[in-house]
Amino acid sequence: MARDLRGFIKQLEQRGQLRRISAAVDSDLEIAEIANRMLQRGGPGLLFENVKGSPYPVAINLLGTVERVCWAMNMESPQELETLGKKLALLYQPRPPKKVSQAIDLGKVLFDVLRAKPDRDLFPPCQQVVVKGDDVDLTTLPMLRVYPGDAGKVMTLGLMITKDPETKIPNVGVYRLQLQSKNTMTVQWLSVRGPTRHLRKAAAMGQDLEVAIAVGVDPLVILAAATPVPIDMSEWLFAGLYGGSGIHLAKCKTVDLEVPATSEFVLEGTVTPGEVGVDGPAGDHMGYYGGVNEKAPLFRFHCMTHRKDPIYLTTFSGRPPKEDAMMALALNRVYTPILRQQVPEIVDFFLPMEALSYKAAVISIDKVYPGHARRAALAFWSALPQFSYTKFVIVVDKDINIRDPRAVVWAITSKVDPARDVFILPDNPFDSLDFATEKPGLGSKMGIDATTKLYPETDRPWAAPLVSDPDVAAMVDRRWAQYGLADLELGEVDPSLFGYDMKN
Repeated sequence: MARDLRGFIKQLEQRGQLRRISAAVDSDLEIAEIANRMLQRGGPGLLFENVKGSPYPVAINLLGTVERVCWAMNMESPQELETLGKKLALLYQPRPPKKVSQAIDLGKVLFDVLRAKPDRDLFPPCQQVVVKGDDVDLTTLPMLRVYPGDAGKVMTLGLMITKDPETKIPNVGVYRLQLQSKNTMTVQWLSVRGPTRHLRKAAAMGQDLEVAIAVGVDPLVILAAATPVPIDMSEWLFAGLYGGSGIHLAKCKTVDLEVPATSEFVLEGTVTPGEVGVDGPAGDHMGYYGGVNEKAPLFRFHCMTHRKDPIYLTTFSGRPPKEDAMMALALNRVYTPILRQQVPEIVDFFLPMEALSYKAAVISIDKVYPGHARRAALAFWSALPQFSYTKFVIVVDKDINIRDPRAVVWAITSKVDPARDVFILPDNPFDSLDFATEKPGLGSKMGIDATTKLYPETDRPWAAPLVSDPDVAAMVDRRWAQYGLADLELGEVDPSLFGYDMKN
């Protein structure tokens, strides 16, 4: 399996899923415009080899399809990710095994945890070149300006590593950074994230917070950092579980932090509590420009290390499809067994890409009692941290294909009475980037019960749904060629035939 960015790029190229572009391109708007057209059509990953004003090539759209996200996790299909999810579910809520088979499964997972422990590299590739002090110049990096209204260039796929000043437990996450000067950047993050807690503790202790940014890491590590891990588990360990063996880490040159040893670039610096800069506006995942933050934490970088001939990996947010949406669709499969363990009645769940990957969820349940759908929706919102920002939860019966929007819309329109089946929870903590809420950071949630109703949810008898006679259907399958219809494909249908316009 590819265990660094270069290995993954080679894998994509071997599978015909990478295009090298030698023509000169500009990191200001042009690269993003090209990549966005590829993303809209499920096109290949791109490697821009000649970027104006920078000596470094740019890789983008490497994770632009669910298939390629699966490859990054050493798998071939999204269904395989559920097997990984079952393993992780045992770690989220370990329970005493009641059967020999359960004990064996738990033992296998614990053995995988032992194998997933990170190793240390004494001579890491990420430190083949070391630049310190005034020689650090972030403007040489081909950071993108993505949208015409963006305030400046941004870094989007850098792993940010910080450490709790008291417990010394590290946190790894992915946050947007905006270039401010040759050695400073501001950050856009939510107040509930790990680094913000670390910064508050550092402020209380009267000290700076050390930070490292690793750019161009194995995509598998990015996916691990995007997963909501149990609070006492390291993202490095999770990355090892994803990959089947421990990742290699390297100690930074000037700060007491560790980074992936095969990173293409590593930035080392500090943030002083109270030192801020003006961040934004910048395009974000909601499909709009985020506002201006005049008090964004300011990072000062005093060391940059990198591999020889490094590759700059980047992406950008916006209205789907984007790479973050593809990662979310794949991780959806990983979360499913974890969610089922906490809410057993859930058969399956889906976070549609068009709903910004987490703003709306469709869950199917094996309904057995009145009010079951409402209970499932409430349980979903509290099952995992990232679901607290889900605005809409639609609950359907287990026989509905939740990944078919036509089936979901049919369930809503045929099984929902709005006065009875829609409920709203007001004044919940919310995503401050969501402009639909009346107050920043505070919004409402809606649950929709689109299941078949049971008494006393309704006094009316519920009619049986229309289905084909199974014997006749089997006979037609057998005689299809006899009808002279063997040449007709009955697979995927052009959506425009049903009145949809999905060209853009």
